[in-house]
Amino acid sequence: MDKEKNNKKDKKSESMKPFQEDPDRDFLTTNQGVRVDHTDDSLKAGPRGPTLLEDFHFREKLTHFDHERIPERVVHARGSGAYGYFQVYEPMAEYTKAKFMQDPSAKTPVFVRFSTVVGFRGSPDTVRDVRGFATKFYTEEGNYDLVGNNIPIFFIQDAIKFPDLVHSIKPEQHNQMPQASAAHDTFWDFVATAPETTHMMMWLLSDRALPRSYRMMDGFGVNTFRLVNAQGKGRFVKFHWKPVLGVHSLVWDETQKIAGKDPDYNRRDLWESIEMGDFPEYELAIQLIEEENEFDFDFDILDPTKIWPEEEVPLKKIGKMVLNKNPDNFFAETEQVAFCPANVVPGIDFSNDPLLQGRLFSYLDTQLIRLGGPNFQEIPINRPISPVANNQREGYNRMTINKGPISYFPNTVGKGKPRPGTEQEGAYKHYTEKVEGKKIRERSEKFLDHYSQAAMFYNSMSEPEKEHIVKALHFELGKVNSKEIREKVLQSFSNVDEDMAREAAQGVGVMPQSLKKSPDLRETEARKKVSRALSQENTVKDSIRSRKIAVLCAEGFDYGSFMKIKEALMEAGAYLNVISKHQGMLKSAGGQEIEAEKNYETTASVLFDAVLVPGGQKCIQALGMQGDALHFINESYRHCKPIGAIGEGIDLILKSDIPENITLSEGEAQSDLGVVTARDTSSLDNFVGRFKDAVAQHRHWGRESKEQVPA
Repeated sequence: MDKEKNNKKDKKSESMKPFQEDPDRDFLTTNQGVRVDHTDDSLKAGPRGPTLLEDFHFREKLTHFDHERIPERVVHARGSGAYGYFQVYEPMAEYTKAKFMQDPSAKTPVFVRFSTVVGFRGSPDTVRDVRGFATKFYTEEGNYDLVGNNIPIFFIQDAIKFPDLVHSIKPEQHNQMPQASAAHDTFWDFVATAPETTHMMMWLLSDRALPRSYRMMDGFGVNTFRLVNAQGKGRFVKFHWKPVLGVHSLVWDETQKIAGKDPDYNRRDLWESIEMGDFPEYELAIQLIEEENEFDFDFDILDPTKIWPEEEVPLKKIGKMVLNKNPDNFFAETEQVAFCPANVVPGIDFSNDPLLQGRLFSYLDTQLIRLGGPNFQEIPINRPISPVANNQREGYNRMTINKGPISYFPNTVGKGKPRPGTEQEGAYKHYTEKVEGKKIRERSEKFLDHYSQAAMFYNSMSEPEKEHIVKALHFELGKVNSKEIREKVLQSFSNVDEDMAREAAQGVGVMPQSLKKSPDLRETEARKKVSRALSQENTVKDSIRSRKIAVLCAEGFDYGSFMKIKEALMEAGAYLNVISKHQGMLKSAGGQEIEAEKNYETTASVLFDAVLVPGGQKCIQALGMQGDALHFINESYRHCKPIGAIGEGIDLILKSDIPENITLSEGEAQSDLGVVTARDTSSLDNFVGRFKDAVAQHRHWGRESKEQVPA
């Protein structure tokens, strides 16, 4: 009898498990678990008769399909996700009591979602835009969400202006154009009339808005938070993710071509890197300011349009995150994941940053509509690994089956449980901060300086980076129909740098001599600052790990020298793809064969980091007759990418439109502006070393000062 009872109990508990698909998948069933005998034809009254309403399988299948689309995110609609873990380097007890930051041997599970901000779900990955960088830590104390971007600041200072910002940058109301682009009148009208956007616009116009990969971009918490230790001491903090591979970008012409060749470029890169075992890695760093030093700076530390310069507030690296698993189902995980800055654990608290204060409300409010009600935290991707116990009940899509009569507190029927805990028992306690003041709609005085840090950012750029900002203005403002808006924007930007504004004016039909900085603008020391950390010129350039190198090849190539170079590059972590006129096997001059994985129709130079041309007289004669091969070389050169050529491969470079003054020398391997050559193939060590250095450099901007090649 007891055994029978237990069997019934087991069956009941089995049925209460979360809904899951049959792992064997042998039989097609309805959502009620009923096996289906036919799914290609609806139930009809005769072969040509009307469909019968009693066909429950047809009705269920179509009804589910009709409701498969959920509202996309208003911003950050296009995203990519990955699982991984975070480990702290050393206990952080001095700064925070958060448990996941104490044990260096513990791995805290994470899910990260990268995204563009402006475009719809179907827009391309490579548009000029901010990138979202949101991390969900599944800690033993509950879920902690660090929801940020790849740019450390934001457009606006107060969340009340967020609807205005997003309305202005989204496609225009009357014609729903343009998609995923800021290059239109309403956005730049907003910029012209809201000078607080100026600093952010410097970042958005820079190469930071065109990341080469999600694996090669910074992440920032953006807002000012607090860390609180077990003794109750609080410190202001900003969070930074630093990619181990360094910060690298695409070029503008390249991004537009990639949008057509592979609109999933960044999404594919993330997925393939994890599949190949090249796991993306980021170090978590923090900046800390003691509460007694809150007012010691020429900027307000609560202003989300300002950075804390690293020279004044140094970074402290405290741990590493590794992303090592792709999602099993994009919709169930990447699309349904819900982040909120209000999801914190003991030891992490908020500041009075007015943008953050609005985000604490807005994210939760958004998820209620997008994910169908208050139970979205029960979707598997959003569930905490820590136990959940409260008196919240019912609502749309409830998954938890609560037992017993108790759904209130205080109570005696349930012996007073679940009850609030104490701080000593691990309960969250809000930081005790004294707050007083009159109810006013105003900003801190230091919030009103909109140009000093924008000037610092521009001052900190290398000459190529400055040139890219000016060219970005040519494109963005060149798309603005209203000359009045163009003039207003550039007049405002002259407060950042007059020369920059005048250079931009020459390209968009505005009189340069009319642009002068405001006479009310004071020449402060803050405007003259330079921060080395702001320029990508100073990023990590010591690795070719996961770089993609295109090998242009044809029948009759030099197998021996190519295989030596390939082996050395792959050992250093690079990936090589052989590209030819046709996919399939290619025979070398010595009869050995390799496979051409791609042809010119299925790929392009913009999808690679570098190009290699092996030797072999017959091979190079064939490539020299192929316009696609020459275009591949020219385009790579124009985009400042490393190009390597050995033996007769040099002759293909000479036949291209690369300027003749590029060094192409007999004997030892030579290189000039990332074009690395070696005529003698008997000793390739020197060539390989130079080519690896050129690839690690990522781009060779000195070419931009030379005559452009057609591509």
